[in-house]
Amino acid sequence: MDIVAEIRRIAESELTDQSQFIVDVIVSSKQGPRKILVLLDSDNGIKIDECADLSRALSNVLDEVTWLEDSYLLEVSTPGLDHPLKLKRQYHKNIGRRLKVKVLEKIEEGKLVAVADEMITLEQEIGTGKKKEIKTIGIPFTDIEKAFVLVSFK
Repeated sequence: MDIVAEIRRIAESELTDQSQFIVDVIVSSKQGPRKILVLLDSDNGIKIDECADLSRALSNVLDEVTWLEDSYLLEVSTPGLDHPLKLKRQYHKNIGRRLKVKVLEKIEEGKLVAVADEMITLEQEIGTGKKKEIKTIGIPFTDIEKAFVLVSFK
């Protein structure tokens, strides 16, 4: 049995809002209590109470299953800046933000301006001052290894 897939299925069945979605389920295999991390997101943002609600509902179900033999530590959270974008739905949510995208053997940075079925479009500023120009590049989803949202403190 694929524990990660089963936990994802249960978590998705417990969602009450159509705008919410499960980004990832990570199950550690370290010694001691198994840690189960469920990353929850929404098209409209997530409140801490929504994470707590899913945690309670998921915990009630996981406490009853027989395939999760050992004790576990359950955490339901939103994907932070240290988690890469995984779903196209997340890219749509981040239009207008700067991304750092690992593509094949290089890294591209730029403002996400569009998301299509098969690719994203970034705007990059090249040069400085009067020589500054805007360059637009398209990156197919198949070429993206990882993509992170960049935070600006300006």
